[in-house]
Amino acid sequence: MRTILNLIWLVLSGFWLFLGYVAAGVVLCILIITIPWGIASFRIGLYALWPFGRTVVDKPSSGAFSFLGNVIWVILAGWWLALAHIVSGIALCITIIGIPLGIADFKMVPISLAPLGKEIVPTGGEFDQAVARG
Repeated sequence: MRTILNLIWLVLSGFWLFLGYVAAGVVLCILIITIPWGIASFRIGLYALWPFGRTVVDKPSSGAFSFLGNVIWVILAGWWLALAHIVSGIALCITIIGIPLGIADFKMVPISLAPLGKEIVPTGGEFDQAVARG
């Protein structure tokens, strides 16, 4: 089921969102000092390309610098990437088939606003078993 949702997502929304994140990442990497934000943009872009079967969790080692970095991120690129997720989510929710995809799009808004201090991990399978074991 995840593969089907990812394929539909890729065609309807994921590819275009991915291009937005790549564009932001390229611009941020060109500006040398903002390379860490560019890398975060590429990481979140890959998540936006193929989101089902993965989830976002907080990094336990993140602290005040992640917060400050996220403030800078919102100013540089986060606000328009979040806006792209909102517009895409509304467009997807117009059809019944698109509603689950639209909801997934809305769930990506927080990470598009604050990607630093977050980690993308697989859901189900090995990861859940490792967490259950401690």
